[in-house]
Amino acid sequence: MTVLVIGGAGGMLAGALAKHAGVIAVGRPQADLADPETLEAMLRIHDASIVVCAGAFTQVDRAESAPEEAMRINAAGPGALARLCAARGVPLIHISTDYVFDGEKPAPYVETDAPAPLNAYGRSKLAGEQSVAAAGGRFAILRTSWTYAASGANFVRTMLRLAQTQDRIRVVDDQRGAPTWAPHLADAVLAVARRLVAERDTAICGVFHATADGDCTWRGFAEAIFDGARRRGGPSAAVEPIAGAQFPTAAARPRNSLLDSSKLRETYGVALPDWRAGLEACLDEIASGGWRVD
Repeated sequence: MTVLVIGGAGGMLAGALAKHAGVIAVGRPQADLADPETLEAMLRIHDASIVVCAGAFTQVDRAESAPEEAMRINAAGPGALARLCAARGVPLIHISTDYVFDGEKPAPYVETDAPAPLNAYGRSKLAGEQSVAAAGGRFAILRTSWTYAASGANFVRTMLRLAQTQDRIRVVDDQRGAPTWAPHLADAVLAVARRLVAERDTAICGVFHATADGDCTWRGFAEAIFDGARRRGGPSAAVEPIAGAQFPTAAARPRNSLLDSSKLRETYGVALPDWRAGLEACLDEIASGGWRVD
């Protein structure tokens, strides 16, 4: 099985996928979601068994001032890629987000819950889902949340970097989600890919939630990061819990980012490990690199 990943190996998920045999990760400018001609060229050159769309406009706050760019990359681009895949008979896995929901549900979201994004980024990702589903090919849309890795821009590295110069860090405590380690998500993506390549059953197509097991607030996540770093001789700090309203951002964030991944487990037999297991593995990797998080 040859897997073509649209998204540079410097990205968290694309980078994790690229470590597996048979995976080719291609990012900009060779594969640009804003330029469908480059996507067609990549499909022609690599003749993949399946395509994974892991690239995206991920700057949530900047999307508020650049909604057209976010739509072009997160909606039009995946739609064009899905149509190209459908024309070639190649299945597509598209990565989406918890931000398609408004976070007001008191329980974890299931795939049949009505989306209601709070911000421009979420609206662009929802439009991308709709474009992929309308393309007429075989697809799986995987919604995930709070992704992090030992490299790239993410919450774990930000906390460790701040702890190098600050003794106390204020962290939001009224937003809840499931921190998802990129390599665990990559394993799930590849398990789904193998089934989509091997089977023609349309019952395995559609939208699925794919997040780590368990949940926490950002404050709880930060405390776990510092506890793990401290045990490994790394940087740590005290955490001061604050409300999201005390940390204003251009884009509103959902208070509840929990996604129920039961459908993925029931359909594919795939369940991501608990978020704490991913964090321990991530901290081991960062520690082995000398805590370089700049």
